[in-house]
Amino acid sequence: MKRKRILLLCSIFLVPLVLIFSQCDKLNKKDDPRGELYAGSATCIRCHKDVYTNYLHTAHFKSTREAEATTTHGDFARNNTFVFNAHSKVVMEKRAGGLYQVGYTDGKKTDEQRFDITFGGVKAETYLYWKNNQIYQLPVSYFSKLHGWANSPGYDTTQVNFTRIIGKRCFECHASYIKELPAETQSLSQTVEFDKASLINGVDCERCHGPAANHVNFHTDFPEEKKPKYIARYAELTRGQRIDMCAVCHSGNKNMIITTTFNFKPGDKLANFVEPDFEVNRNDNTLLDVHGNQSQLLALSQCFIKSKMDCATCHNTHVNEEANLSLDSKKCMSCHSDAGHNFCKMADKIGPAIKNNCIDCHMPERSSNIIAVETAGAGKTNPYMVRTHRIAVYPDQTEKVLAYLKSSKNLSKN
Repeated sequence: MKRKRILLLCSIFLVPLVLIFSQCDKLNKKDDPRGELYAGSATCIRCHKDVYTNYLHTAHFKSTREAEATTTHGDFARNNTFVFNAHSKVVMEKRAGGLYQVGYTDGKKTDEQRFDITFGGVKAETYLYWKNNQIYQLPVSYFSKLHGWANSPGYDTTQVNFTRIIGKRCFECHASYIKELPAETQSLSQTVEFDKASLINGVDCERCHGPAANHVNFHTDFPEEKKPKYIARYAELTRGQRIDMCAVCHSGNKNMIITTTFNFKPGDKLANFVEPDFEVNRNDNTLLDVHGNQSQLLALSQCFIKSKMDCATCHNTHVNEEANLSLDSKKCMSCHSDAGHNFCKMADKIGPAIKNNCIDCHMPERSSNIIAVETAGAGKTNPYMVRTHRIAVYPDQTEKVLAYLKSSKNLSKN
């Protein structure tokens, strides 16, 4: 009798515990700092291995990452010095404890900070460091086209400065989450402080598809169900919702923030989170910068106005398609053709090459007015080039293409 009673008590207490731990095992993860509705993107690999693996190589995934020797470009051995002026310089050093930027004035070390976080990686990288619970930007960045170091955007090139503090807004586009510490726990520095452990690097799956814990639990219990449940699918959003989702980070940095865009979920209205800058609303192309205003520039394009295209018409964010002009041109050809009577009017002059590169003519690289880059010694300013998303006819680009083709033909004759 006593034994039966013990077994009964065990069943009463153990069964709920088994159910609880089984739910934990389904996710097999530590708690997500965004809340219990989030599963963490690592859980996606169970059912979406190919998509997940390909996504690891994209610019979105790499938009924020830990700064390590294997994830950071730039020379730390020979061409590792950026000279600000005759008195000041910064030297990039690789040590056993990590990567460092070290400032010198008249040969005397004035400051040194470790590379902790890397932002970007396609056109350029800039670097951040932790100081207690605050985040600062390092004074020197790496620029791909220069194949070397240059001043971080907006920095005074006449002096070395390690004191530019970075707020949450930068992370709202370059990361998936970071938590501000409660005001009562912060120091008296009057600047924002963060929970270091809460940082989720990169733009992860749940940033674009929404919280996935219910999705993971459901499909773990019912693997035979193939229709995705409890997850946002881009294909099921309206055109406006799709544009808003991308515009969270691709509509410029002059917008007034109503509430943090970390709370934005697929299907939400962006206007509930940010109030567009007045000048941008005037749809004046000269007020839109190629760095950041992609959604507004696209909206000014006749291709966009006269079609149902959205960002995914040209971009597959699950794979790395960076700088594949031939592939991009094929997407143009899917709408522009002889049969549709809207083919390029320069086709006869350009010839077969037109099928491989529509992009340089109709979406050329333009200099950003926001970012300026100066080489060592503050002697030369280099333009920071970004491909415009205003699809249009650019006569100067047409002339360049025709001149190039003419030159190529003359060389072949000789």
